[in-house]
Amino acid sequence: MDYIMRTEQVGRAFKTQGDDFWALKEISVEIPKGKLTILRGRSGSGKTTLMNILGALDQPTEGTVYFGEQDITKLSEEERTMLRRKRVGFVFQSIALIPMMTAYENVDFALRMAGCKGDRKERVMECLHLVGLANRADHMPQELSGGEQQRIAIARAIAHRPEVIFADEPTGALDTMTGLAVVKIFRELTEKEGVTIVMTTHDVGLMEFGDQVYELEGGRLVHEEE
Repeated sequence: MDYIMRTEQVGRAFKTQGDDFWALKEISVEIPKGKLTILRGRSGSGKTTLMNILGALDQPTEGTVYFGEQDITKLSEEERTMLRRKRVGFVFQSIALIPMMTAYENVDFALRMAGCKGDRKERVMECLHLVGLANRADHMPQELSGGEQQRIAIARAIAHRPEVIFADEPTGALDTMTGLAVVKIFRELTEKEGVTIVMTTHDVGLMEFGDQVYELEGGRLVHEEE
């Protein structure tokens, strides 16, 4: 299998009043290219910390993270910012659409941030079609349901054609049926766009959708399955 990212013995410690608290310890994972990888675990298991490290939002205390053959733990803060802007996309549980922008403008904003020049309209509408919301392009976020807002957030995340999308509990605030619809969109995106998706969840019912599943508990990897 072809892997786009991997970690070697990654650990992450946070300073506390007493000893260091290790949120992650000795984590070695491989993220298959063009597939959906699920990081599963209860609250406090370390899955979001691991995702933040993979997405270059945070640095490990020890260990190495590779994006392709590049060791991204050695990048400067400016280089990490450019990596996030150009090569990855993010979808969060809180959705975080810009409230004063329409659905179309939210997606277009991601293209502008990535430095995409020329006519962006075709790509914006293509992304809205991919998530089934081209007919809602002119709607403001407050005029959309929670599920629709999350789908717009996904369209925004894929707009600049990132290599990897990181989705942190993207179904956490949605009902079961809407959450399933969101994960099915992720599956379709891996097939149609060839994008790699890494998603965290504590929902056991979503495990069957993952091509690769890693389970964390207490900051350690306790189970892996394909």
